[in-house]
Amino acid sequence: MYDPVIFDLDGTLLNTLCDLAAAGNYALRKMSFPEHETDKYRYFVGNGIPKLIERICPEGSGAETLEKTHALFSEYYELHKSDLTRPYDGMTELLAELKKRGITAVCNSNKDHVFAKELLRSFYGDSLTEIVGAGLGFDTKPDPKAALYLAEKYAKPQMRPLYVGDSSVDMQTAKNAGIDACGVLWGFRERDELEALKPAHIAADAYELRKIILE
Repeated sequence: MYDPVIFDLDGTLLNTLCDLAAAGNYALRKMSFPEHETDKYRYFVGNGIPKLIERICPEGSGAETLEKTHALFSEYYELHKSDLTRPYDGMTELLAELKKRGITAVCNSNKDHVFAKELLRSFYGDSLTEIVGAGLGFDTKPDPKAALYLAEKYAKPQMRPLYVGDSSVDMQTAKNAGIDACGVLWGFRERDELEALKPAHIAADAYELRKIILE
């Protein structure tokens, strides 16, 4: 059994893709830049909003352009971040069960901390003991410091932490932290990307993840 369990947010706990794409395309439209298909945002996300903005803007965009696009994105996302965002199947029940069993669930996300906290409290209530998003003094993933902070803060005797995520960024974060990783297949990336970093586990759905955590 694993305890604590450190979850990624986008593509792991919540399907945020459509709202992220809508905010990105709103910002691009306001800047008179070409927009992108929603599915392409699967590969733009994962390293935080500043990197997302850099990826969606035309190549060679300067710092001033990126800053203005970022501001437009944040303006829209603040108002519309939960329009289409939903928990993945079975995850609400899984987190509730972990809490009932006394297993600590926390979140380490590259999403802006304010957005991360608002979304997770809205959809998961108090099932997550702590949320660490971007802007709290830790470098963004795959830097392991935030993951290590959570793993050490909530460590329990004779229990190991588990890092759960849907992308290579998450698998690399776990590897950098020396923590077992579980890649999930319901998120934004493919099995090959996850397996390339040799995680300890791969879960196809919340039921498989439950077995990995509890057994």
